Amino acid sequence: MGSSAASATCLRAIMREPKLEVVGVVTQPDRPAGRGKALTPCPCKAFAISKGIASIIAPENVNSPQAMSQIYAWRPDAIAVVAYGQFLKAPLLELPRFGCINCHFSLLPKYRGASPVVAAIAAGEKLTGVTVMRMGIGMDDGPVLTQSYEPIYSDATGGQLMDDLATTGGVTLARALVMMCDGTLPPEVPQNDDDATFARKLKKTDGLIDWSAPVLETERKVRAFNPWPGCYTFLPARFRKKGSTGRVVVSRAEIVKKMERGWADAAPGTVLELRLTAQKEKFGGSGTGPVVKCGDTALMLTELKPEGGSLMDGAAFLRGRQLVPGEDRLLME
Repeated sequence: MGSSAASATCLRAIMREPKLEVVGVVTQPDRPAGRGKALTPCPCKAFAISKGIASIIAPENVNSPQAMSQIYAWRPDAIAVVAYGQFLKAPLLELPRFGCINCHFSLLPKYRGASPVVAAIAAGEKLTGVTVMRMGIGMDDGPVLTQSYEPIYSDATGGQLMDDLATTGGVTLARALVMMCDGTLPPEVPQNDDDATFARKLKKTDGLIDWSAPVLETERKVRAFNPWPGCYTFLPARFRKKGSTGRVVVSRAEIVKKMERGWADAAPGTVLELRLTAQKEKFGGSGTGPVVKCGDTALMLTELKPEGGSLMDGAAFLRGRQLVPGEDRLLME
């Protein structure tokens, strides 16, 4: 059971294991996507179709009698669940002989919930991983079967880390299922609920940059929210064309390590300097773009996407917008 690209990666790992047979795939229903809003299968379903899997269902409610009847007909020994997006009720959890096994992209009990990868980067974690657990009624609180670890590099984005974890998760999940079949799986380890943290489901509006926040917090958020839901700010009113909000997505940014005299007194969001060429010796980074005041120090915005435009580096962004250092401010509305 799965819907995302990570689900497809884990399905591929299972299919590569000779001891495991995929008897069916459960995904989310096709949804409108693209400019034409044509019904489009989720990444997991598209992958399953490309591999010739015929037994695919995509129910609106996986706990419905019709969906349950089809899953029961497949007679699964186990159900592997990866980023599926629906809650499984007790009758479904109890249907397979070995139960429902979930691959979660954090080291549980830390970061239960819908956005563990984003939460780990935003919190400044140096290490994360995947947890394969037996599912229960609660949210990601089942006993742990096995875990694998993954470093978080200082320049990692949410998308990059998710790709790495999906690969690690596929290998770990397939290995756990094989050990389950062989009877060699180590004893389950109950989670300590007192150590649990929760990563809630994100909304697009969560990406709004608060320039009064500390620079380290903002830089981590920019990386964590890339590519979704994306961090954004707004250009000064004079740059907004008719019908435009002036919204700008910030995809990458670098912390400015050397503050110039007078910058500390500037209001958060103030454009302090325009950097059209890289000056590593001055800023400690290699990018270009507007240098913006944060709550404590400053951040250089090195990759941006203006409303209605394409993704571009900081220098290209500045060449099309004559911001005035010390006067213009990037806004929160």
